[in-house]
Amino acid sequence: MIARISLLALSLALAVAPAMANDKVKTAPQAISCDGVFGPKSSDALVRETFGDENVETGTVYGVEGIELEATTVYPDDPERVMQFSWWDEEELEYLSSVELAPSQETPAGVKIGMSVAEVEAINGAPFTIGGFWWDYGGGAMFEKGALANPETGCGFWIRFAPKDEYPESVDVTPVSGEVTVPSSEPLLETLDVRVQSINLGYPWPEELPQPEY
Repeated sequence: MIARISLLALSLALAVAPAMANDKVKTAPQAISCDGVFGPKSSDALVRETFGDENVETGTVYGVEGIELEATTVYPDDPERVMQFSWWDEEELEYLSSVELAPSQETPAGVKIGMSVAEVEAINGAPFTIGGFWWDYGGGAMFEKGALANPETGCGFWIRFAPKDEYPESVDVTPVSGEVTVPSSEPLLETLDVRVQSINLGYPWPEELPQPEY
């Protein structure tokens, strides 16, 4: 089930990841809490009530490998505030699966889009690893210990990193490319100006729903 949560979060992250991932955030991020509209029993209806029906669009979005998801997008025309909610119950559009945070938001621990690997490591209080880049599932952070490994907020966060678009041709990026695991201490991460590209809040499958058949 953890793998499915990560896949859904990654699909949304790649579907709506900011095109200018390394741009600086224009406004001071606002910390979210894992309750209310961001809680496990949220719904499309609650999203519309919270943010205004005129600011919300609901429909099919496409993730990695063509995965189709029914998602609720808030402020779709505002790059600083756009959020995308996905649901475990896609027929009723309820029971929050994941939501990709906007650049104007941050996790309860203070992680936000645009942060460097070193800044996230400082928040975590321990080293971590990142999946290699330049493939469909690249850039995901894996926290085995530290403050971000076992959050006490009632929800989990999936953090995805990406390098800057351009770098000198003389730089050998092989150690951080493809299906490899990269330690946060890898000097290439700083050389490539790797930063947080997307953050997804996520919940496990709700006990109220019957288990899915795969």
